[in-house]
Amino acid sequence: MDKIFTKPKSLRDIPTHYCPGCGHGVAHRLVCEVVDELDIREKVIGVTPIGCAVIAYDYWEFDCCEAAHGRALAVATGIKRMRPHNLVFTYQGDGDLAAIGTAETIHAANRGENLTVIFINNAVYGMTGGQMAPTTLLEQKTATTPLGRCAKLEGYPLKISELLSCLPGVYSIERVSTDSPAKVLSAKKAIKQAFINQMEGKGFSLVEILSACPTYLGLKPIDSVKWMAETMTKEFPLGKIK
Repeated sequence: MDKIFTKPKSLRDIPTHYCPGCGHGVAHRLVCEVVDELDIREKVIGVTPIGCAVIAYDYWEFDCCEAAHGRALAVATGIKRMRPHNLVFTYQGDGDLAAIGTAETIHAANRGENLTVIFINNAVYGMTGGQMAPTTLLEQKTATTPLGRCAKLEGYPLKISELLSCLPGVYSIERVSTDSPAKVLSAKKAIKQAFINQMEGKGFSLVEILSACPTYLGLKPIDSVKWMAETMTKEFPLGKIK
């Protein structure tokens, strides 16, 4: 029997530190599958964030660079301008990209930097203890919103993809999810296209990936996936935004 499903060559065969049900493992694999399929492992440079994916470089078998919290797109800009023939991407969570890194995100997008952004939205700060994130939903309970997020006190969930879509320097933005096999395949297709956009010099592309955090949602992994599909996607609709 032919073996048709294997570990990507760009993904190291080691255990990860992620919690059971976390979406980072799925997203990591998708990035590696795309890197292998495009045959760019010797050209790609990933910029990893501060957050749950802080040691993504331990799991990826290609060059990576660590950035200070929120500064991934500033670092990626410098790398891409010095090495324009490399494919440079950032992998960032909602706190890294949409909170402390808001300025870097907006200005890199506005400049139309020829970069690819993989944006993991799990609606909570995972690494630091489950605090409210910019993307936390209204009424969602976190360590810093124990009664649920209140619009009057904490504002509304930040829809960073919609905000960036109005900038003329942005070429492509798509929001995908990891709550079913079909949607995982759609997520892979979006990542691949975002990499191709950069290879063709089209400018700034971002893929927002909705991801589960069962630990801080206080749900079993299977229930957290259901919450994503039934609740999270109402606030963050899937599809091509630009």
